[in-house]
Amino acid sequence: MSSPENPEKVVIFGSGPAGLSAAIYASRANLTPLVFEGMEPGGQLTTTTDVDNYPGFAAGIMGPELMEQTKSQAARFGTRFEMDECESVDFSSRPFNYKLSSGSEGWSESIIIATGATARYLGLPNEERLRGYGVSACATCDGFFYGGQVIAVVGGGDSAAEESTFLTKFATKVYLIVRRDALRASKVMQERVFNNDKIEILWNTEVVDVHGEKEVSGIRIVNNKTQEERDIELAGFFLAIGHIPNTKAFSHELDTDPDGYLITQSDSTKTNVEGVFACGDVQDRIFQQAVTAAGSGCMAALEAEKWLEE
Repeated sequence: MSSPENPEKVVIFGSGPAGLSAAIYASRANLTPLVFEGMEPGGQLTTTTDVDNYPGFAAGIMGPELMEQTKSQAARFGTRFEMDECESVDFSSRPFNYKLSSGSEGWSESIIIATGATARYLGLPNEERLRGYGVSACATCDGFFYGGQVIAVVGGGDSAAEESTFLTKFATKVYLIVRRDALRASKVMQERVFNNDKIEILWNTEVVDVHGEKEVSGIRIVNNKTQEERDIELAGFFLAIGHIPNTKAFSHELDTDPDGYLITQSDSTKTNVEGVFACGDVQDRIFQQAVTAAGSGCMAALEAEKWLEE
């Protein structure tokens, strides 16, 4: 374990596309990075089945396999891995002292935060079991698989409006399930929804459960005004009710936006503390794609390398 007198050069918290890409670049720069994988090694992609939008895999690749290959690539260049997660970091002095969930601690000259964001789910009985088998929180990742089928989107904000509109490129019909009697989305996004013949809005409606054995076959909904329940047959169930950035261990000293995402400098991964960098979904509330996360991981490692040299 590192010490104040002999700190790590780079510690990376998180092992999704951002963290592992940062590890590849940092290890190739002979920085011997130490990656703390967190409680979900590989990040959100490990709960995804087919990944068809990541460059380099003409026939697609399974999410867990993609992350395992990326981890092996980082390890080949000397990255070390530990199954632990960050509890807190003292950013007031260098080297930075970090404490882990296991109770151990360490020190590092620089830190790359790649802890990602967790999609909000409804907490339904079968939702977790069918995640990746018809239940998804990423329309751009999985919409292609539902060509010619009926699907549903839950949410009433910009994300739900945007994703339901996007999904009409593939689906024959999209149910937009809104628990209130109005959309929270911007006027422009609302108009797109209202003017799309493929979208049917179910107002004052909530989802009670998801049906299906090995994959989604339908959902049960309830009208929260009349309490009437009914089943809808469909093949895909998409959540668009937001994400929660995993910043609890860092937000006490690092700048965040009102929703908790880490704030980085323009065209950079630098945070408000020198020597601390953030990449991937933990600071990206717009794109939230594996390929953009990987790109920002590369940026973080290059910036950390330059900062350490200076």
